Amino acid sequence: MDVQSSHRINIAIDGPAGAGKSTVARLVANALQYIYVDTGAMYRAVTMIALERGLSSDNEREIGRLANELEIELLPGEGGQRVLVDGADVTGRLRTLDVNRNVSAIAAIEAVRKRMADLQRKMAAAKGVVMDGRDIGTHVLPDAELKVFLTASPRERAERRFRELGDNPGITLDQLELDIAERDRKDQEREFAPLVQAPDARFVDSTGWSIDQVAEQIVEWGRAAARTISAGEK
Repeated sequence: MDVQSSHRINIAIDGPAGAGKSTVARLVANALQYIYVDTGAMYRAVTMIALERGLSSDNEREIGRLANELEIELLPGEGGQRVLVDGADVTGRLRTLDVNRNVSAIAAIEAVRKRMADLQRKMAAAKGVVMDGRDIGTHVLPDAELKVFLTASPRERAERRFRELGDNPGITLDQLELDIAERDRKDQEREFAPLVQAPDARFVDSTGWSIDQVAEQIVEWGRAAARTISAGEK
């Protein structure tokens, strides 16, 4: 039985910054012919707009209001998922150093998380979604049929993010590693929907693994879960 003829499921991939969640989730979605939802890009979009409007990350009321006003869309594109805010493509502006440094604080705001979670649940309602983030399996999609907690050593995650920043990163690798460790702390300690492994999630430490190896393992688990559910419904 192939995945097209079996039950479509939702797959939640959680983990800390730089673990490769987005790339892995995209590959898994492509392999299963599912829809990929990059939740991190949604929080980055809110952060970017807040910064452009001069809002401090501690201005929770105004940022919460902003998040509820913005229309955020995720669309497939040749180079990966495109992010539209109020109809404008902002994809190329989401991974600046300023956004990297502020997204954790803004994503911790309860009103922001509630708004994004509502949008994300609507995207997953029809099943057949691969969604990555920090609280997908625990908060956004607690009933996801497959949950994965993906991580790697802080140094390896820093190296991956350093490569993403291009030829002029504006930061040293060592400082980036410290920044990632600090973001881990903030994500894990935030009051609302913190970063934590769901009890029923499969743990994957991708240190030393290739992205393809990680994706292939999750695809295998996804196909097995879909076959099991499909067989149980007959």
